[in-house]
Amino acid sequence: MKRWVEGAGAVFHKEIVDALRDRRTLATVLLSSVLMGPLVLALLSGLVASMEERADKRVVVTVGIEHAPTLRNFIERQTFRIEPAPDDYAAQLRKSSLGDPVLVLEADFEQRLERGDVPEVVVVSDSSNRQAEAGSGRLMRLLDGFNRERGGLTLALRGVPGSLLQAVEPQERDLASTRSRAAQFTSMLPFFVLMAVLYGALHAALDTTAGERERGSLEPLLANPAAPLALVLGKWGAVAAVAMLIALLSVLSFLPARLLIRSETLRSLFIFGPAEAASFLAVLVPLAAGLSALMMAVAIRCKSFKEAQASTTVVILAVSLLPLVSLFNQSGEKPWFLWVPALAQYTLMNRVLRGEAPGVGDVLLPLAVSLLLAGACLAFIARRLRAAAVR
Repeated sequence: MKRWVEGAGAVFHKEIVDALRDRRTLATVLLSSVLMGPLVLALLSGLVASMEERADKRVVVTVGIEHAPTLRNFIERQTFRIEPAPDDYAAQLRKSSLGDPVLVLEADFEQRLERGDVPEVVVVSDSSNRQAEAGSGRLMRLLDGFNRERGGLTLALRGVPGSLLQAVEPQERDLASTRSRAAQFTSMLPFFVLMAVLYGALHAALDTTAGERERGSLEPLLANPAAPLALVLGKWGAVAAVAMLIALLSVLSFLPARLLIRSETLRSLFIFGPAEAASFLAVLVPLAAGLSALMMAVAIRCKSFKEAQASTTVVILAVSLLPLVSLFNQSGEKPWFLWVPALAQYTLMNRVLRGEAPGVGDVLLPLAVSLLLAGACLAFIARRLRAAAVR
């Protein structure tokens, strides 16, 4: 037993040293896995901040507003500033160089309004222009307010109370908590940390299996008196340790990310502190162990590093697509989500962001599945190494 443990420890030390020695690859993994999430968060907040700044300007871009002094008066009373549209506003909207929808009015707008007719107004936008499309709803609500004011004035002149136009008085009640609203913005965090764990384990898993076989260093290692399972545990321990380190750094990188958020609204919604980070790590560590073993099992079947890279692409694709199951499922979480590795962790991390404390059973089930996955994969790898040693 002592020799068995010493063999696993020696292999673990060797693989850790080899993983840390390749500093260029390690730096690439760290930069892509750890910094990508906060960077996307900062870019998204910049986009939202620019849209908020545009909304605060309260600008209405128009064509033919000189024909509608009544509408102009209403718009200005709502503290909006009116600006003329450029001559090529349609082309600018298509190219997204114009970020506001354009209100187009007819030349006989005021005359038709005085006769009691319904003048036609056109709100010109482009659905592929995100900023202009966002402003279209605000402009339509502004026109709806003008309609209600005109209708109320017309009824008042005839001695009819404007309240007769409303059969009911609707009231809105939002049941979402602050944490639930914040989760709509922070829901990207679980995906980024999942991919960080996956890519963190990828290179180490390939290098310890297909990489050693390609370099011809696997056969001398099998010639040692250590049992194949001890060699497998040493290699797997090193790969899992690297994946767990990447998971730790990725999760911790979101703690100071609040300082990068430009939008005040998003900064108030971004709730991610030490408690959330600890909960993330509690569900990510078992997944890192399971995914490390899975990618090693896939790579051990391959004869070259390049072939192993192509084979593990299937694992990467599956893990990256699993969160979409939760996204496209409109009927809420299903019990079987917790039985699927990666999807279970994604579900639990989103619960944490919503302020819902996962139950003990909800945490233990993905833990057991990850350990079973790791155990099955390690047994398969040991059997392959044992067969290679016999040959």
